[in-house]
Amino acid sequence: MTPFANQILTWYQQYGRKHLPWQQDKTAYKVWLSEIMLQQTQVATVIPYFERFLEQFPDVNSLAKAHIDEVLHLWTGLGYYARARNLHKSAQIVADQYNGSFPLDIEELNALPGIGRSTAGAILSSVFNQPHPILDGNVKRVLARCNAIDGWPGKKVVENALWAVASEHTPDKRVDEYNQAMMDMGAMVCTRSKPKCSLCPVSEHCVAFKQQNQTDYPGKKPKKEKPTKQTWFVILHHNDEVWLEQRPSSGIWGGLHCFPEQPNADIQHYLQTLGCSEGEINNAKTLIAFKHTFSHYHLDITPVLLNLEQVPSLVMEQNQGLWYNLSQPQKLGLAAPVKNLLANLKYDLT
Repeated sequence: MTPFANQILTWYQQYGRKHLPWQQDKTAYKVWLSEIMLQQTQVATVIPYFERFLEQFPDVNSLAKAHIDEVLHLWTGLGYYARARNLHKSAQIVADQYNGSFPLDIEELNALPGIGRSTAGAILSSVFNQPHPILDGNVKRVLARCNAIDGWPGKKVVENALWAVASEHTPDKRVDEYNQAMMDMGAMVCTRSKPKCSLCPVSEHCVAFKQQNQTDYPGKKPKKEKPTKQTWFVILHHNDEVWLEQRPSSGIWGGLHCFPEQPNADIQHYLQTLGCSEGEINNAKTLIAFKHTFSHYHLDITPVLLNLEQVPSLVMEQNQGLWYNLSQPQKLGLAAPVKNLLANLKYDLT
């Protein structure tokens, strides 16, 4: 065991987090679920989602049998919905091809949808004590600073350098504690801004600390100006129900239910495609526009609320959507802006 790993483990015994929900009665399923939820998401945000998810789907077989709408419903608000779709796909593979038990070979585990090398390593080290390194965002930060590894970790050459250092220090024994300790170090001590170097158990090994340029590592992602796109949400309201359409499984909000979208303000043309005449609209009003930000662009959304006297015939013939009851809402996966609009719609309807 390297001196670095030994000091990390000593620190963990006294200060590490040992009471997170997925650390109790630990199983491969719980660790896998937590690892997927924690991707680009803070622990405090994940905990209530994790607990609700586990209550509904206590094991991989129950998740595999679930309808994707149920899965997306529980994921609503957590973002990055491809994680939920891949979670469901992987559960079905584990249930069907591995009899409900996660494969213990890292290459097989890594091949499952949504599971990369780090997540596979986390599962196998945490539950089965296999000596595999991990490299989540927190660990990257600790190792980049300690070893003064230049560059953005999203670049393959930088990532490879970090994997090499992670492998060097990952011990053969107590690997479950070590990997958790490395995540805790990044979350609690070696934080993104204002790292607590006076509390760090490995500061003597840290090149960045010696150079006093800790926040230079890891390198920042090259900035790119995000473009802004526009869309109009058409909210068709009739008898305490609104029309929602299910989006394609790929792309933004994949598989989620959303209001019909229009690329411009010509809502009248859209209504004509539904066979809806002006006489069927009780009233129409444009709601307050707002901005929703994705990782690659901003989306300016303008909602238009249309109260209908009767349901347009072509809407009734649609099979990729449904009428969503505002008083007794169905359990569906909803895009975050849609969820927020639905929550406030009662005020707009008065």
